[in-house]
Amino acid sequence: MKLTVGVTGHRDLVESEKPALREQVRAFFSRLEAQFPGLDLQLVTPLAEGADQLVAEVAQDLEIPLIIPLPMEREEYEKDFASETGLQNFRRLLQGGRVISLPLVRGSSPEAIGTPGAKRDWQYAQLGVFVSNHCQILLALWNGKSDDQVGGTAGVVNYHLTAVMPGFGALEESPNLLADNENDLAYQIVVSRQRPGGEPANGLQPLEECWLSTHFERTPAGPVPDGYREMLLRLHEYQRDLDKYQDQIESSAIRLLGDMPEIDLPGGAALVDRLFGQADWLAIHFQQRVHQGMMVIHSLAVAMGLVFMVYAEYGGPKVFLYLFLALFGTGLVFHAIGSRREWHRKYLDYRALAEGLRVQLYWNLAGVVETQSAVFAYDNFLQKQDVDLGWIRHVMRSASLWRDRTRQPDERWVAWVIDQWVGATKGGGQLAYYARKSLQQAESYRRTTRLGALSLWSGILVAAFLAAYTHGITEDTQHALLILTGVLPLIAGVRDAYSHKKAERELIKQYRFMGQIFGNARRLLDGSTDCVFQRRVLKAVGNAALEEHAEWILMHRERPLEQHGGL
Repeated sequence: MKLTVGVTGHRDLVESEKPALREQVRAFFSRLEAQFPGLDLQLVTPLAEGADQLVAEVAQDLEIPLIIPLPMEREEYEKDFASETGLQNFRRLLQGGRVISLPLVRGSSPEAIGTPGAKRDWQYAQLGVFVSNHCQILLALWNGKSDDQVGGTAGVVNYHLTAVMPGFGALEESPNLLADNENDLAYQIVVSRQRPGGEPANGLQPLEECWLSTHFERTPAGPVPDGYREMLLRLHEYQRDLDKYQDQIESSAIRLLGDMPEIDLPGGAALVDRLFGQADWLAIHFQQRVHQGMMVIHSLAVAMGLVFMVYAEYGGPKVFLYLFLALFGTGLVFHAIGSRREWHRKYLDYRALAEGLRVQLYWNLAGVVETQSAVFAYDNFLQKQDVDLGWIRHVMRSASLWRDRTRQPDERWVAWVIDQWVGATKGGGQLAYYARKSLQQAESYRRTTRLGALSLWSGILVAAFLAAYTHGITEDTQHALLILTGVLPLIAGVRDAYSHKKAERELIKQYRFMGQIFGNARRLLDGSTDCVFQRRVLKAVGNAALEEHAEWILMHRERPLEQHGGL
């Protein structure tokens, strides 16, 4: 995984401030590397004169890769360089990075952006939106003053903090404008500008540093602020797990593109497929750990109850007390291991990530995502949930960097996506998956209810037998029957608790609901050959899936691996 830093800043920096700025930028990168040693840094910068190039040169010295989004064709972009030195620096730095070509803003044309004006400004506004949407931290070399320049430094910072780009009417509205935003972290280094009135805003001093977040709250320079640090540490932990299980993942991870047709693959799709395979493998791995932990803890609860009842009925020996304590201690140890290694959280987070990447891949292949758009297309996923889940969307942001925004995918991908993703009840895809899982969960829940009824009636029959034949059976037999009377409800209760932990009843409803969603989608898709309409259906299916997975993770977060009952 990468920790992506975007940069925005003024073109006309004061020459005397540049040496100190270079050292401050170097120190900023060094602090990030020290705080998150498992995450490689990468810099998103359009290499404009001034701040962009200064930061890029420092990054290059530190061997930090450059990702270079260009707002227009290179020849056209180079017309905006004011000096020959700046132009040559751009060409030199361009050779050491990966270039991303951004599309024309909807409604524009090459002729319209060929002269100064609103259309050309919109290309720069789109560039700022792209940089903001695809970084975890925005580094702003900014004097702190607002201005009316569309797509300028102040506008980019404003967009990063508020999701509003002043003057950019072509920008799609954020789907969750009022929700908490995990992507609003900026680091400001105050600069002066080489122009009249270019001094910093009132209250700011040249070369002052601070963190900025939503509502322009300022916090002192230094380590990443707490809430954002927690989110980035999740990303760091994910990378550690990828490194730890790298060999197993490479050998056995599932790939959604495993049987892809011979059609040109859209840009970035292979990366999303690889990320899906990694997240899916880790989710399955930690799911197995969680279920094993639940089985062990619930089995220990039954064993402890049995040992205690035997001890109570027979009045000793003390070895049963020691055995009871040993079972309790085993449960404590197992619970501590699961909690310390965060099996439950990782299972939920990695499954949510995998499902988000599944939608991202199929949308990219089918051309559901707007081609001429620089925004992040999955802002509705987990936006209304805990901010610490934002790391999941940051992985998706990294993958979104490489989506081809200059051309629509081949329409033949639509039919393949319908077959592979939606599928049929008996022919694979999510439709078959939800049909199968709903049946499995229903059968598991029926076993739980049957065990409860069996235990109840067995206990009643044993009690009736004891009442009728108290004087006709030995004392040892009475003790054994009494223990049986207590053990059967205990087993049923523990099994019911296990069912509750797995949310079996709720999952039945979810699986049936999603089966209906995909079934309705299948009927709509079968009834039309219009590719545009089919993409609309696939978009609706993806949105429903993202929303349902967000609900799923919240439901299961309330059922962590923990000690209860006899433990």
